[in-house]
Amino acid sequence: MKSELLIAGVDEVGRGPLAGPVIAAAVILDPENPIEGLTDSKKLSEKKREVLAVEIKEKAFAWCIARCDASEIDEINILQASLLAMQRAVEGLSKQPIHCLIDGNKVPKLNCTADAIVKGDLKEPAISAASIIAKVARDTEMVAMEEIYPGYGFAKHKGYPTKAHREAIVELGVTEIHRKSFGPVQKQLSLI
Repeated sequence: MKSELLIAGVDEVGRGPLAGPVIAAAVILDPENPIEGLTDSKKLSEKKREVLAVEIKEKAFAWCIARCDASEIDEINILQASLLAMQRAVEGLSKQPIHCLIDGNKVPKLNCTADAIVKGDLKEPAISAASIIAKVARDTEMVAMEEIYPGYGFAKHKGYPTKAHREAIVELGVTEIHRKSFGPVQKQLSLI
C-alpha cells in the first residue's frame, strides 16, 4: 500500500465504567478491501459488532488494540489514560501511519500528524472500525471478569455504573479491577 494512504482511525472505549480497563484501537483500512456497515459501535447490536470485528481484523491493512488498566487510570486520570491507550494502539500498528484521525476533541502524543474529530466514529470509517474492535475487545474482557469476580454482574453491565453494579460494590466490596479514583468506588473505600 502506498505510504500516502496510511491513515489510521483511532478510538477508545470504556471511559465511563467504574471497573476494567480503557481500551483503544487503531485501524488502517485497505481501500481495495471495503467493509460494509461501519458506524459508531454504540449504534450496532452486539452480534453485528462481533461479526464486523472479525471482518475488520481480516481486511484491514493494519490494526492494534491497546489498553490502560484501572491502576493506571487511578494514577494518571481517565483522560490521560485514554490518550495513552490511543498512543499505544498507534505505536503498536505493524505499519506506522502518516496521519491519524482521532475520535473526540483531543489528540494523544503521536509520531505523525493527527486531527481530532468530534463524533468521528460516525463520520470516518477507519474510526468506526477502531471503535468496533475496541468495544468488542473490552466487552469480551468484562464478560471474562464475571468468572473471576462472580456476583458483580460484569457480563451484563461491563463495569458501567448501573444500580446493580453500585449495589454489588456496597455488598461485595471493591475488586482489583475497580477504578479507585472514581466517585462511587472512592466512597465505598472511605467507609472501610
